[in-house]
Amino acid sequence: MAQQDRIPPPPPDAPVHETRMVEQGRFCLARCTCGWRGPARRARSQARTDAAGHAADG
Repeated sequence: MAQQDRIPPPPPDAPVHETRMVEQGRFCLARCTCGWRGPARRARSQARTDAAGHAADG
């Protein structure tokens, strides 16, 4: 593996991905401490899936 192909580890002060669900009327969406915001969903389960995918992608 070439040196340029390696992905460096995140810096120690990188934001931690802590997501939470936010209710807006009939919709629910996921928000993260890093500033990411998922799309508004009618199904809470889909908003949780969006949050899990974001946390996994890092």
